[in-house]
Order: sequence, then structure tokens, then C-alpha cells
Amino acid sequence: MAGRLPLAAASLLLLLLVAVTAAAAREERGLVARVEGPPPRHRHAYAAMMYMGTPRDYEFYVAVRVMMRSLTRVRADADRVLIASADVPRDWVRAMTEEDGLRVVIVENLRNPYEGNLGGINKRFKLTLNKLYAWTLVDYERVVMIDSDNIFLQNTDELFQCGQFCAVFINPCYFHTGLFVLQPSIDVFKGMLHDLETGRENSDGADQGFLVGCYPDLLDKPMFHPPENGTKLNGTYRLPLGYQMDASYYYLKLHWHVPCGPNSVITFPSAPWFKPWYWWSWPVLPLGLSWHRQRWDDLGYAAEMPVILMEVLMYIVIITVTRLARPGMTKLCYNRRPEKQSALVQWLIKLAAIMAMVAAYSIPFFVIPRTVHPIMGWSIYLFGALALSVLVINVFLLPPLDVLTMWLAIVFMLFVMAFPWYHDGVVRALAIFGYAFCSAPFLWASMVRMMDSLQTMLERDPFFPRIGEPAPETEFSKLY
Repeated sequence: MAGRLPLAAASLLLLLLVAVTAAAAREERGLVARVEGPPPRHRHAYAAMMYMGTPRDYEFYVAVRVMMRSLTRVRADADRVLIASADVPRDWVRAMTEEDGLRVVIVENLRNPYEGNLGGINKRFKLTLNKLYAWTLVDYERVVMIDSDNIFLQNTDELFQCGQFCAVFINPCYFHTGLFVLQPSIDVFKGMLHDLETGRENSDGADQGFLVGCYPDLLDKPMFHPPENGTKLNGTYRLPLGYQMDASYYYLKLHWHVPCGPNSVITFPSAPWFKPWYWWSWPVLPLGLSWHRQRWDDLGYAAEMPVILMEVLMYIVIITVTRLARPGMTKLCYNRRPEKQSALVQWLIKLAAIMAMVAAYSIPFFVIPRTVHPIMGWSIYLFGALALSVLVINVFLLPPLDVLTMWLAIVFMLFVMAFPWYHDGVVRALAIFGYAFCSAPFLWASMVRMMDSLQTMLERDPFFPRIGEPAPETEFSKLY
């Protein structure tokens, strides 16, 4: 018994020494990370990335959750991992670990030596090099790294049979880093850090240009076909296009038909304002409804509901007060000598009326939470535009039908866009163009009538009464 104690103590000391040495080595490489969530349960993982510092942080938080839950829906047999920068809010991390079952790896942002090449709006890509941390997930044999603007339509676990690096060519010459397969390796990660320090050529200043530089010959590699016996391949491969179906392919035929590989994953690498989670994306871009259908089923819209209810209440108050108070220009404009009313003042009043109408249709668009359901978003927008249009009608005493012509045009435009029986995207585009062409004269005529009506009222003496003198009653004023 006495001999066993020194042996146990020596074993324990040896284990502690190995652990300290490993920790020191990881710290030296800058790889120390905090992991939250469940321990590894599979040999493979789907991984995504999140960092802060852009105007769209919350949107990408919601997008990541919807995308990860789409993996659960297709019964993916792999862990789901999020590589998150240290400044991601704690309540977001807690929601993703406790409610979504994600493993969250907290990392420090990698310095981007190409930041000066990004320029302008593309500075939101400054921290995309954090994607390189995917190579540090050595608990897994293979990792599929995915961007948050993807949606899975069917199971893609066969991707874990691919080699050390595999990616899709959406662009004919450059592969897309919205989805790629990798074999984690600390040595590869260290090599990439060294390339960052030495300034490897990077065409776009972000992760895409850097990884294209790391794998410049991928276009010449063979196409990936999963082995039937389930074995893993070695080397680098091109992935079939069906694993990264650009949403723009859909809008030509209005259905998916990508013959190269299974139609498994939709990606939305379009302009930021056309991402699928924005409420205005449908029916402008019909795929937005597919994304929101998944969010409705999995997450709901509880976070946006207080803002939505407050907006609806605000518009109800505006309509109520407007109809009760019936404000008019006769109460707002006074001039001691109406006969000398200048043309400049009349022109300014006309300009104010035009600006008010523009604001009536613009303000509701910008105050609606961006990630609400499209049907909810468009309903609130139309209600808000109607409430503010009523206010403009009563303030400037404009013809109601002429002011609301634009509102009616938007309503019918949405019906034209959402019409479900178009043969293909070309017919749909022609229908929208035809509607816009036919409605333009009505919009112009309504604008002309509004300006004529405003000019007529500006020329009336009662419209500019002298201070302290009651305005003479006319047939026009009796209406109000």
C-alpha cells in the first residue's frame, strides 16, 4: 500500500505536467478558447461564425439560429458549433447553448492585415478571417464550415466523407467560402497564421480571397462523389453546385433544378438589403418566405412583438387624433397682407407637401423591425403609410383619393409579385414591368391633381387670414 501512494502521486504529477505543458503550448500559439455548451457527441460538426461590430449584428444572430435549426430539421447527424468572438452578448450565447444545443467556442478576433483593401461598406468583412478558427476544432474528424445566410433543404452528412478541403464554385473561377469542408489541423492553422503575418496575396481582403490564395488549384481537382461504402476521401475536391445553390438561380425558373449534385443548400450571397430575413424580401424575392417559414416554426417573433405593438398603437393614435382635430393649413399659416403673398412662400408650401407625402411612405419602412415576418411587416407598413397619408391629407387639405393612389399602387404591386401561377421568372418580371408601366400615368395624374388643388387653396383669401381676424366662411371651409 505504501508503494502505491508514491506511484499514484507520480502519475498525478505527470498528468498535471502534461496538461500545463499543453496549455502553455496552446497559449503560445494564441489558441486559448472558452467552450460553452455540451461536450462533443459526434465525430463531425457543422460550424458557423459570429462576430460583432456591424450594424447588422442582431440580424446575423437570428440568421445563425435559423440556419442551425434547419440542420436539426433535416436530421443532421453531427454536432453544431459556433465560433463566436469574445464580445458576443452573453444572453445570445446562453440562448444558443441552452435553447439551440450549440457548442459555442469563444475566440479572440484575428487581426486582419488586409483591412485597408476592404474599403467602404465592405468593412463589415474585417473580421471574417475568424473563420480560420475552424481548423482548430480538432475534436472532430471533419467540419463543414457554413455562413449564416444558408438554409438546408435536405441532409448533407455525406459531405463529411470529403477530403482535407472541398468547396463549391459559384463563380466560374473562384470557389465560394459560404460552405466548405475541412479537416481540422493545428499545423494548417499555424501555417495560415504565418501567411497572415507574411502578407499572402488576398484579392478581396476577407476570408474568401485569403482561402482562394491558400488553395489556388482547387478548380483543377476532381468533383466530389461520396463513396458508397462510407469511407473518407483524402485530398482536395470540388463540390457539386447543388451544395451551394445561389438564390439567384431560383428566380429564373421559380423552382429549383440544379442538375449538378443534390439540391441541398440555398445560399443568399446577394446585396445586404436582399437577405432573406428582411421583411421586405417577400414577395419582392419569393425565397424570403421559405426562410421565415422556418423561423416561424422554430423561433417565433417574440423579440420583435413589443416594438410591433407599439408601432400599431402609435398609428392608431395618429389616425384618431387626426380625425378628431382635423388640422388644416388655415390654422397654421398667417399673413398680415395676403395680397402680397410671395410666390416663394407658395413654392415652399408645395415642396413641404411633397416632402410630407414622401415621408408618409418612407418612415414606416425604416421603423419596422427588419427581421419580422414578411406578411406582418408589409401589413404594418401599409397601415403606417395609410395613417401618415391621412395626416398629410388633413394638414394640407389634399384630395384623399389622389394622395392614396400611391398606397393603392403598392397594394396591387404586392399582389402582382405574389401571384403564384407564373410559369417562370421571366414572365413574372414582365408582369411586374407591365404593371409599373400601366400604373405610372395614374400616379403622375394624381400628383398633378394634388398640386393643382394645393395651388387653388393657396390662392384663396381664407387660406391666409390676418392675425386676429376671423376667416370668412366659404363653401370649402364648411366641409371642414
